[in-house]
Amino acid sequence: MDTKQIIGLFGFGVVGEGLYNVLQKSPATRAEIKKICIQDINKPRSIPGEMFCTDYSAIIDDPEINLVVELINDAGEAYKIVKAALLAGKSVVSGNKMMLATHMEEFIGLQQQTGASLLYDASACGSIPVVRNLEEYYDNDLLLSITGILNGSSNCILSGIFNGNETYEQALSKAQQMGFAETDPFLDVSGKDAVNKLVILATHGFGAIAKPEEVFVSGIEKLNEFDIRFAKEKGFKIKQIGQATKLNGNALNLLVMPKLVPPDDYLFNIEKEYNGVVIEGAFYEKQFMFGKGAGGYPTGSSVLSDITARMHGYRYEYKKRKYFNIPELTNEVQIKMYLRYSNLIDFSYFEFDAIDEKYYSKPYNYVVGSINLSKLLPVMKLLPALDVFIAFFGRPEVSRKTETRKAFKTGEFVNR
Repeated sequence: MDTKQIIGLFGFGVVGEGLYNVLQKSPATRAEIKKICIQDINKPRSIPGEMFCTDYSAIIDDPEINLVVELINDAGEAYKIVKAALLAGKSVVSGNKMMLATHMEEFIGLQQQTGASLLYDASACGSIPVVRNLEEYYDNDLLLSITGILNGSSNCILSGIFNGNETYEQALSKAQQMGFAETDPFLDVSGKDAVNKLVILATHGFGAIAKPEEVFVSGIEKLNEFDIRFAKEKGFKIKQIGQATKLNGNALNLLVMPKLVPPDDYLFNIEKEYNGVVIEGAFYEKQFMFGKGAGGYPTGSSVLSDITARMHGYRYEYKKRKYFNIPELTNEVQIKMYLRYSNLIDFSYFEFDAIDEKYYSKPYNYVVGSINLSKLLPVMKLLPALDVFIAFFGRPEVSRKTETRKAFKTGEFVNR
């Protein structure tokens, strides 16, 4: 392995410029940026203009550059860059969670084919080294679940609501002013950002590769004063949660939804732009990781860590896919869910198996009950058009119907 990293950098936004500045002040890392590929060559920059280029082949085809760092927003362009770099035998550090979640299986194959390495701890949970911990420390078959606040922007909004008594609109505006939410916050508040991160974590935690569109996801954009009052009266906070749960040892459910979190939950007190991840396993029970999940410097610290790791020859081995049985992805699970709705037409889309609690009033109604997640999947695309808000409690459980089908299949009922 080369003793010095010569870096070709794609993107010079908040994270890219921050990385450049950190490397200038950290000579011990033995890494330097030779060339930076950007879109607008005429935009004023804080460093010499000769470092910049607009043609990515200037980096990919440079034999001296032995590490590509990709820090752009466009997932389509990022895919082209990362694939070209790997095919050229150059290792890559990336933070583009959408690109990675969409092309995970292909990238694993390309690494095996070329011998180049792709590291991406920066893609999930900002400054928390979750990916590497799942890959190295939890490199066994004891993992039962990964549950986390995976998006710092949505958590910042929810903190403003539950700690600052702000409305959703006020909390969103404040998060945007502080730079923790985008001008267009759709990916954050809809859960789409979190689902990409969850797919990445599930690959390293359980070996299973899911497509983002296979995962049920709903967001906080429909949250209103009625839902906030319900949560507070019951002693809960609402958090946007990504959860991967292993069931019966051979199945895996992925879910991204608002969750009604009780005070004794590790994630109850995770506030502002921070992320928190609870890792649960057989014998070691629950372990908790905490850190900043939004902002240029937290992400930049993860990028720098990956650069240093590559300097020492580190690569992901995808151990769960090599050495253990990969659990089968399933949405045949039962969840306990809160549904707030205004009219019976919207309510009719939700097929509850059992209802534990009902409330009717003039503006809004709600029910709390059990529902099969597979029945929610067809409703997922309709959610933006419905006047509803949904949140779940607890953790998914194996569907009773699934257990019954398996019992008949294996002859258990005959043997009883």
